Amino acid sequence: MSELNNNINIQDIEDGNNQQDFYTNFKEKLIAVEQFPSLYKFKFIVKADLDKIEQVKQVFTHASTKYAEKESSGGKYKSITVETFVNNADEVIDYYKEVSKIESVIML
Repeated sequence: MSELNNNINIQDIEDGNNQQDFYTNFKEKLIAVEQFPSLYKFKFIVKADLDKIEQVKQVFTHASTKYAEKESSGGKYKSITVETFVNNADEVIDYYKEVSKIESVIML
């Protein structure tokens, strides 16, 4: 995976006031800094709710997928890092779109 991946933060992508512009901008940035196919790291924050954590994990089905979890100091939240194989920028976006359907998940 490219070391530049850490420079893309999903919350920093301008959305142009609609979701289509957001994903178009995000895709352009991914293509500019990533090499595909590759392993890609996704990061999320969820309430420390086992159901929400499992919902996030169920989105990622590739055999290469690895998870790392870290609990917040107060125990209310967990960060989840998911590393999985992706073929292209569109797959990255598809994963983010699927996770965005899960209530109260913050995408980093």
